[in-house]
Formats: sequence, C-alpha cells, structure tokens
Amino acid sequence: MSSPDPSDAEAIPGWGDSTGARPGGQPPQALSPGLYVVSTPIGNLRDITLRALDVLSAADEVLAEDTRVAGKLMSAYGLKVRLSPYHDHNGAERRPELMRKLAEGARIALISDAGTPLVSDPGWKLAHEALEAGHRVFPVPGASAMLAGLVASGLPSDRFLFAGFLPPKSGARRGAVEALKGVPATLIFYESGPRLAEALADLAAVLGGARDAAVARELTKLFEETRRGTLADLAAHYDREGGPRGEIVVLVGPPGETEVTPEQLDAALRDALAGQPTKAAANAVAEALGLPKRDVYQRALQLKADG
Repeated sequence: MSSPDPSDAEAIPGWGDSTGARPGGQPPQALSPGLYVVSTPIGNLRDITLRALDVLSAADEVLAEDTRVAGKLMSAYGLKVRLSPYHDHNGAERRPELMRKLAEGARIALISDAGTPLVSDPGWKLAHEALEAGHRVFPVPGASAMLAGLVASGLPSDRFLFAGFLPPKSGARRGAVEALKGVPATLIFYESGPRLAEALADLAAVLGGARDAAVARELTKLFEETRRGTLADLAAHYDREGGPRGEIVVLVGPPGETEVTPEQLDAALRDALAGQPTKAAANAVAEALGLPKRDVYQRALQLKADG
C-alpha cells in the first residue's frame, strides 16, 4: 500500500523516558534471536504500536523495502537504527547472508513501506526460509490496509478472502475473478488508481453489476474516503471521474447478498429490450444482475411473446 506521509501525523516526542520505560508502565523486554515481522502505519504515523517501537529500537538490523521511506518513520520517533534494503530485486542475493546472521543469534526486524509485511510484498520468502532453517519468526501486529478497508466497507466481515492485486490485463483479470465467483465471502483486492475503473468493470462483468461493493482509499489519512455502491455504480463513477490517486482497497460483497426479485428482473429486461435484440438484452441484464444467462434469456423470450 501507499507509503506513510509524515505530514499526516505529528511525531511523538519522548515516547520513552530516560529509564527506557514506555507508556503503560512496562519496560521493553529484551529481544530473543529471530526474525521480527513488524507492521508499520499505512498513512497516519500515530498508528505505530509501542511494541513495534521497542522492537525496531532494539533490533540489530531493520530490513526495509525502501530505506528512504523507513528513514522518515524512524526520524519521526527519534529511532537510531541500522537500516538496510530488502526487496524483490535483492532478496535472493541477501537471504543467504541473513540466514547466516540469524544462525549467529541476530535479532532482525522486517518492515514494508506501509502496513503488515508478507501481505503483497517480498517478505514472504525470507520468513519462509527462516522458519525452514529452524529460526523463530515473531509477528508484531499493527496496521493493515486490508482490514481497515473491510471495517470501513460495511460489507460482511465474518468471512473474507484477500486476493491481493489482480492481473493488469483485462483477459487475465477476468479469468482470475471467474475463479472467485462462487466464494461465499467478501472479496478484498488491492488496486491502483489508473486501473481502478477497468478493474471494477471487469469485476461487474464477471461477478454481476448488482453485487454490493466498496472502494476505500487514503485510509487513515486526511482525505480518507470509502465509496459504497454496486459494482456497476462504482465502475460508472470512476469511469466518469477518473482514477483517484494512491493505492486502493476494493471490496466486493458475497454472492447472494442482493436478491433480485422477479419484478426487478422484468423491469430490467423491458428497459433493455426497448433498445436491443433479445439475446443481447438478456446477456446485458444477466451480467448486470449476476443471474444465469440461460434463465434470463428464457424470461426475455417470454416477455417478448407476451407483448
């Protein structure tokens, strides 16, 4: 997700005192050897946890996707840490060295540019290799754009599936969505502004335009926005208005959440039949309402016959 903006939150001076005590009265505990997967803010810098600050300040080394982005976070909290880059381009080269350090008892922290590492970022291979080598991996939970978007969406949260970034090309994207069509859960995707309208249109075409959905952006920042509606409505809005800036969370409600009544189906078919041939009208309505094309076509033929 997007990098934290230091302007969105003031630094918190004196988060620890001269004795090392933290708010809450508990002194920081000594770190055991291992890899610490540390969540960082997705926008508002005050969303860092006290434990995350303790771990980052005590780690022998902090691995970051972009040390410039990480440096702003460390500076905001007055942390003097040893930062080094770890990302897709150097991961394979660095992992043997990091495995050696862990074997020697190092305490290594891993952060992403924003949010929880290993979620749509390059940290998974490092954590996997560390566990395979017998080293401990400690989760240090915190901010997550996926969960923040789910909370703000108003969609069912008892079951959800995170599918990361969809393919950039329409054909591959529709194929990926088709595999998720019947999943009885809220679907969560990450998307970029320039591709948002096309992605929503493909989601509507495959899942049905009547599916409830939400688009959340700038989460925890000053201009945070969550827009709710059907997939068809959201696709039309962003096609008209253009893609917003920043990275985005797209959420789609489970199938069957919006029940289409016979009266609604007939009304939609009559509107479509007024300007299109029967088969084209039926296909358009079936896609928009998320109904089987064969059933909708048979109903369209019946309406046509009844006049």
